[in-house]
Amino acid sequence: MNKLTLKVVAAAVAVTVAGIAAAQFPVMEAVANKVIQKYESSTCEQLWAQKQQPKSAEEQRVIGLLKSDPQMRAAFLNKIAGPISNKMFECGMIP
Repeated sequence: MNKLTLKVVAAAVAVTVAGIAAAQFPVMEAVANKVIQKYESSTCEQLWAQKQQPKSAEEQRVIGLLKSDPQMRAAFLNKIAGPISNKMFECGMIP
């Protein structure tokens, strides 16, 4: 197989896995979209201020669910990793 074919196959697998994760965890998908939207619509100053705030009861509950279900946690992190990492980099929150 050439490199282009491998890239196409890898992309197809990624789309399939994302679709399966969304079907298995619809609530997680909604929470992930909400988190991504929060990061994309917030300024760097807002994100720095929010980082200092204690977590709400809802956030703590979601974190507990993610800690207790490795498959859901992996799907959640795979969904949010790119958008959040980019925003954090832009804001100087990660090197």
